[in-house]
Amino acid sequence: MSQNIVFSDVLEAAEHLDTDAQAELVAVLTRRLAARGRERVAASVCDARREFAAGQCHVTNATDLVREALS
Repeated sequence: MSQNIVFSDVLEAAEHLDTDAQAELVAVLTRRLAARGRERVAASVCDARREFAAGQCHVTNATDLVREALS
């Protein structure tokens, strides 16, 4: 975006919409957030497949995964 928009300004603008428009705004934002989440997962899967194909993966177990995640 070429213009910085302040969250409070967006929130204030949404307050001026009627109830149906607010509900539609929420629905649109929810769909967009879900799509971005799916894109992140797909990118992560591609990265994992690339690492696996390059032999950069190693066998592990759940305990080691949790330990690594918490470190």
